Amino acid sequence: MNLDLLHRVRRQLAAQTKPGAARGRARGSAKADIVRALRAAGAAPPDQSSLLQLSAALSDDLIGAGPLQPLLDDPRVTDVVVNGAGGVWVDRGAGLRPSEVRIGHAEAIRSLACRLAAAAGRRLDAGSPYADVRLPDGTRFHAVLSPIAASGPYLSFRTHRSRAFTLTQLVEADTLTADMADLLLRIVKARLAFVVTGGTGTGKTTLLASLLSHAPKEERIVIVEDAAELAPDHPHTLTLESRPANIEGAGAVDLAALVRQSLRMRPDRIVVGECRGAEVIELLGALNTGHEGGAGTLHCNAAADAPARLEALALPHGLPRDGLHAQLVAALRVIIHLRRTGAGRQVAEIALIETGRTRAEGLTVSTAWTRHGPGPSAGILERLLRERTA
Repeated sequence: MNLDLLHRVRRQLAAQTKPGAARGRARGSAKADIVRALRAAGAAPPDQSSLLQLSAALSDDLIGAGPLQPLLDDPRVTDVVVNGAGGVWVDRGAGLRPSEVRIGHAEAIRSLACRLAAAAGRRLDAGSPYADVRLPDGTRFHAVLSPIAASGPYLSFRTHRSRAFTLTQLVEADTLTADMADLLLRIVKARLAFVVTGGTGTGKTTLLASLLSHAPKEERIVIVEDAAELAPDHPHTLTLESRPANIEGAGAVDLAALVRQSLRMRPDRIVVGECRGAEVIELLGALNTGHEGGAGTLHCNAAADAPARLEALALPHGLPRDGLHAQLVAALRVIIHLRRTGAGRQVAEIALIETGRTRAEGLTVSTAWTRHGPGPSAGILERLLRERTA
């Protein structure tokens, strides 16, 4: 891209745009502004086709993610990462693979990162060398600058899809078997609380959004997230998004506070996009006081690790171990575990949290269903479903 032209159009946009009006604008509206700026700057090509191509390219550099924007627009892409001078990597469902796209030298990467952070209203500079923001199109963007990033800057993008996949689509993609899809649909309809577990990039948010899409349409779903990513195909969802502290260290609103606020919003289901800390206590309290059918996601390497992971999150915030176990067995029994395989992201098992045979044993996790069929606790899950639908 011609830098002189880029600067001329940027100056023209600044002259014709009211302060603050550009933030969050749809890309379509922004492209129309760029066309007007090109004409005002005397740089518009004479033919319509060339004008549209030039405005689209300028839009990527002025509003979008520059040379990365075509990757983010690819519906197959879930993640794009920039490893400083190490190049650009992209995940299309089979893990990160190197891309032919190049941004340029470190200063160009830094400039892109700072512009994207500023467009989302966040500071990114030497005094605040990292940022985690949601871009206007819903993409989650994280950046770390040098010298914190030793050979950076390092950029990470998690794309956002405006509509959830259907369970049929997930079966066709081999994420689920048909039997698993039927069972998960029954779990949602019966308002059994559940947690979706798995490692990074296994598709936890995608599956959770798909399942929430099947909640009855008259239900009010309140979603609590650090960065709004869940987009269920449901007519009555509300999202509360946490807020970091400002430059003075004030104004932070964490997930635990948002879960407490959600209780006052007449929710039928409360959903925590990703359980990371004290919000686990608030969510369990809600699930044990009449707010059935809640859900969340949790980073775990195996379904059997879920109780220990929940302990690690809840116990430092004052909930005793026995109390945590009692609340889990009473209200959050179902675990849906995802993993990455050579075939892509797949639900490996649907499991239940159980009380151990001895107090020292604590909680155990038993398999109710796998890709090969029912497991040891399938009968217990079936009983729970019958009790809820009786």
